[in-house]
Parts: sequence; structure tokens; C-alpha cells
Amino acid sequence: MRLLGLPAGVNACVFNVGGVLVGSAEVHAAAWTTTFGEFLSERAELTQGQLAPFDPSTDYPTHLHGRPRLEGVRTFLASRGIRLPEGTPGDAPGAETVQGLANRKSEVFAGLLENRGVAAYAGSQRYLELAQDAGIRCATISASAHGEMILARTGLDRLIDVRVDADTIVAEHLRGRPAPDRLLAACRKLGVAPSHPAVFEPGTAGIAAGRAAGFRVVIGIDRSDHASHAAALRAEGADVVVAGLVDLIERSPRRELA
Repeated sequence: MRLLGLPAGVNACVFNVGGVLVGSAEVHAAAWTTTFGEFLSERAELTQGQLAPFDPSTDYPTHLHGRPRLEGVRTFLASRGIRLPEGTPGDAPGAETVQGLANRKSEVFAGLLENRGVAAYAGSQRYLELAQDAGIRCATISASAHGEMILARTGLDRLIDVRVDADTIVAEHLRGRPAPDRLLAACRKLGVAPSHPAVFEPGTAGIAAGRAAGFRVVIGIDRSDHASHAAALRAEGADVVVAGLVDLIERSPRRELA
């Protein structure tokens, strides 16, 4: 347990995939940029260029990150005052429906994943291996429909016991962060009480969800190099904020969480 930088009594770990284990957010943002760039460009003539273009630095974290694809499409379109028919799952990628845009994003993302690939952050595999050796069960949470593919591409899938993925979120009507629904679903799948696991989250909403769920330890992952973000994670209730899992591995026993 000391090698994991966790206190005694933690019997499970729950990881947000993007931003904690894998650097997939950049690929998702790029896929959404292409998808909405195409869509807004086609509508430019109708609006005489009055629609603001998609900005991955603001639109992705505000409207799309952590949301299932369909919800993300609706939320972004609403930010531009656009409402489209829902469509059906079989809509052609790029069709002017919610389902069509979601399918286009999935198509673009799969292509980027094939051509660009995706990598696990330094320390992710080692941390999961140490957890496995210590008898700590591990769960992942991802709103991405490609979450399983991402874990498989990085080789982390073999070290994960249970997953809360896009299908789980839709099937169980799980609310997004800061609601604790997804974390509690992970606990149910793991068969553990919420008061025992440690949760690892990169954003303030995830930290709030961990606190609302009553988790034993809430760890903030800050890869931004901005002191303000680390401060925000602590203010929301993170027990500790580190730049990555490798930092927890390198903590001395004296710096183990209380």
C-alpha cells in the first residue's frame, strides 16, 4: 500500500481514463474540432457567418468532456442556438441530426486513433500493476464509446477489473459529474462500499463527485502546470494533488496519505 501512496483501508481504486491513465482528451478534442468544423462551415451561408467557430480550448471542456457523445452534441449545438432532429443510430456520419454528428465524431476519432495512436501516461501501467500485486481491485470510468478500445491500445485493459463506460452510463441513466452516480456505479461493479476506495480525477467536477460519493481518498491529477488549477482541485476537496500516478509511486513512506 505504501508503494501506491495510499492509506491503509483502501481496498479499490477508481480511475477516470482520460487525464489520469491515458492522454486521450487531445484526440477526442481533435475529432470534435473536425466534426463541428465541417458542420458549422456548411451552415455558414445560412447564418451569414454569425456562428462562432468551434474552439477546442473552450468548447471541448465546457460542452463535451465527460459527456456521452449524444449529450455532448446536444449541449454544444445549444450553445450556438442550434437544434437538430435526433435522428437514428443508423444515420450517415455527418448527417444533420444529433445521431449523424455523433456518428461522424466516432468515425473521425477511430481514424485518428488508427493513425495517431494514443499513449498511457508515464506511471499508469506501473501503478496498476502495483495495485494488482497488492490485491487492490481497479475500475475505470469513461464516457467515451471508445473507452475499451483506448484501454486495449495502451495495454491497460488487462489490469482493469471493471469498467463504467458509455453503455453503462446510458443504460443506467447515470448523471455526469459532479453527481456521484458514475463513481457509485463503479463501487457496485467492484462490490465495495463507497467509503473504502480511492478515486483519481483530473477536474474539479470529478473531485466534487468523489466527495459526494463519500470515497475514502480523493486524489486530483493536475497535468496543466497551472497553479490555479491545482488550487481549484484542493479547494474542491482533493486530499492531495499530483501531476500523475508516477508521483504517487515515488512518494516516500513518510509522505503516504494519512
